[in-house]
Order: sequence, then structure tokens, then C-alpha cells
Amino acid sequence: MVQKKFYVVWKGVKPGIYSSWDDCKAQVLGFDNALYKSFTTREEAEKAFCGNPWKSLNSQQGKKVISATAIQSAVTSTANVTTKILPDSIAVDAACSGNPGLMEYRGVFVADGAEIFHLGPMEDGTNNIGEFLAIVHALALLKKKNSNIPIYSDSVNAMKWIANKKCKTKLEQTLANKPIFELIERAENWLQNNSYSNPILKWETKLWGENPADFGRK
Repeated sequence: MVQKKFYVVWKGVKPGIYSSWDDCKAQVLGFDNALYKSFTTREEAEKAFCGNPWKSLNSQQGKKVISATAIQSAVTSTANVTTKILPDSIAVDAACSGNPGLMEYRGVFVADGAEIFHLGPMEDGTNNIGEFLAIVHALALLKKKNSNIPIYSDSVNAMKWIANKKCKTKLEQTLANKPIFELIERAENWLQNNSYSNPILKWETKLWGENPADFGRK
């Protein structure tokens, strides 16, 4: 029996997760520097799609399904990704005065820095929670607009929480931060009940400087 595979397309006609090679091929055939890879389980594919594609492409997990020519192209693109920012994208960031403390988050267009959403400040939150909520806010907004542009975040923890569809905060709920926990519940429900094709990419602060959505309070 042939083992079923799941195909992640990070860069192609329509990025996403596909359950057949024919569907995947339709997204990458003839697409310059297409980035894609097969995985043996849906869970692995979802984590890879929500994470950094370059780590998956360079790992032994899954099986690459690209030709020799395309492999070289992907390697070249992988080498360049950390030095090239995709301007047609959204960057999100959070700020928190104290831990816990007053928390807020926002999202901006990378191309021009224009703010597209901003929530808070809210009492007794944490920076990681704000980062998590900001990514989900961006995903929901882009889905309404039928847009699959990438989302940048500089929070590894928040990106892991998104991949697991669970905000794994250790913060205890209080009367003051109840509104934040209500937002967390809504965000987790959204992740459980919606799919998305937006790559969630790590903002490389050491190479590019501060995240465009940074609140400038460091």
C-alpha cells in the first residue's frame, strides 16, 4: 500500500497544504523558485507550513519532491531568504509594560509601515500572548480579504503556539485580564475551525533591524 503524503507549498501559485502530488504540482510547475516538500503526516505538514520553510527544506524530515534543477533553485532561494524582505506582507508585534503588565499588539504593512490594526493596551497580559493574538488577528483579517500574503513575527514562541493551535501561556487568569483570556479563547477557536495559506515567517531582527510593527520602547 502506497503511503499517503501531504505536500507543503511555501512558494507557488497558491501556498498551502495539498493532499495529492497533482494538486501540489499545479501550484509549482513553471513557478520560478517554487518551494515545496512532502511530509508523511498532516501534523508534520501543518507545523512545517506555519514555521520557517528554510529549516524544513534543509532538514531530513519528509522527502523533497523537486527535480535536480529545482533543488538548486530552492537552495539558492533558501540562501537568499534571510537577506531579502518580502515587502508585500504584514508584520506583527506586541509590547508589554511589565510581565504581566499592560499589553498591546498591532500589525503593519511591511511595504510602507502603515498600521492596519492595533489592540490595547489591556491589563495583566504578556508579550508572548500579544504576539500570538497579533498573528491570529492578521490571519483572520487576511482570510476575509482572500489574501495569502506572508505574515512576519519575531516571536518563536508565538509561532509555535500557532502551529499547535494553542496559546500555551502559564499566565493565570484574573478579573483584570479576563478580556485577554476571552480573546485567547476566540483565537484558539478560530485556529481550530479555519485553514489558511499564509506563510508565517520569522522576522530576522539581527539581519534586518527591528520589526516594522515594533513599538519602539526598548
